[in-house]
Amino acid sequence: MNSSSFAPASAPDAKLLVLGTLPSQESLRRREYYAHSRNAFWRIVEVIFGIPAGAPYAERVRLLNEAGIALWDVCAAAHRPGSLDSAIRSETPNDFARFLEAHPRVRLIAFNGAKAADLFRKHVALAVDIPCVDLPSTSPAHAAMPFSEKVKRWSIIGPG
Repeated sequence: MNSSSFAPASAPDAKLLVLGTLPSQESLRRREYYAHSRNAFWRIVEVIFGIPAGAPYAERVRLLNEAGIALWDVCAAAHRPGSLDSAIRSETPNDFARFLEAHPRVRLIAFNGAKAADLFRKHVALAVDIPCVDLPSTSPAHAAMPFSEKVKRWSIIGPG
């Protein structure tokens, strides 16, 4: 099955870009980043930034953008049956040069999981020097790491 990424959820003054691989089937169905009920992303955001995980999606995205955080995916498109990152094939990366040109304040790129980091490093060569950090996947498929440990590792993107 061929899947496509969403447009970035961002404001022009974003300072941090959080990158996943490609929206899951549930995210595609709902047209929302991290829509699967067992994905820990929005619960982690709630702990770190105080943005209620149960708030309407548009409100969560608005508050995240106000906090200087943009969401996007490494892949613009790929073949992926189902939602597992390990099944991604024939990927085409998003246009990061264009994104960073439109978002010149981005100072950190955070990868939501090892596959996002691997795909980015495989396909993207940035013309600017922006630090990147690998964070544990918030996907329900990455259940081996306890939620508390994920929050601890993700807290490096927090305020302050």
